[in-house]
Amino acid sequence: MPKRSRRPSSPSSDIDGSALVESLLGGWRALARLDVDGFALLRSRGVTRRANSIVPIDPPAEPAALAAAVERLEGLAEAAGQAPTFRLFTAPRLEHGPLRELLLARGHVPEGHTLVQQRELPAAGTAPHPGARILVGGPDEDWLAASWRLSPRSEEGARETTRDLMAGTPAVYVSLPSADGAANAAVGRAALVTQGRRTVAVLDAIAVDPAHRRQGLGRAVVDSLLALASVQGAGHALLEVEEHNAAARALYRGAGFRAGGEYHYLRRG
Repeated sequence: MPKRSRRPSSPSSDIDGSALVESLLGGWRALARLDVDGFALLRSRGVTRRANSIVPIDPPAEPAALAAAVERLEGLAEAAGQAPTFRLFTAPRLEHGPLRELLLARGHVPEGHTLVQQRELPAAGTAPHPGARILVGGPDEDWLAASWRLSPRSEEGARETTRDLMAGTPAVYVSLPSADGAANAAVGRAALVTQGRRTVAVLDAIAVDPAHRRQGLGRAVVDSLLALASVQGAGHALLEVEEHNAAARALYRGAGFRAGGEYHYLRRG
């Protein structure tokens, strides 16, 4: 595997503000993005809420301009057949309080609560798990079949759309067998996103077969992805985890991740 040179960065500097938002958007790149009045309007055939939301990047500060932008975005989403769904972040150097109050006043209802976690990566990390099957660039049919088996979705055309979403960003992919030799018992992905002068690894699609949990496979997938991302030049890693998923939060905490922000959705039915 070719080694990419590490871009200069401050290893102790957290990713925050709009850089945090853009890194996460780059890790799960929507099939279509329209930038309107400081917001990113994302569309991806209705598959995944992340890829079909409206995300404030640099929204207007003046109340009348903010209200006009929200009304325009609601209209665009509805014209595309989507319920307007805003994704609002809470993190250092992000202030979406006025937007939140405006959306609540317009009848939007809060949904979901996702935590953003991050950590730095050392220049010389550990090696990936010796049993790992590794892909660089994009997933093959074997990895996609395993990922779909472990994390299926119900939307029409979801499998093909998920493949297209993953193809939007170069990434490293890992699959691991179980201790008793079952193939593809765990999988994971780390998208490699260029953010300013640094490369950020955005981890997602981490899943373990329920029949093979509590064998350390989840941790082995995460550690392998971090090691591979470091070799590819990433100096920082991000991931998103649902607040209610205590097991996943414990896994990521054990892998060195710490709180980096959070977000929730505001949806108008």
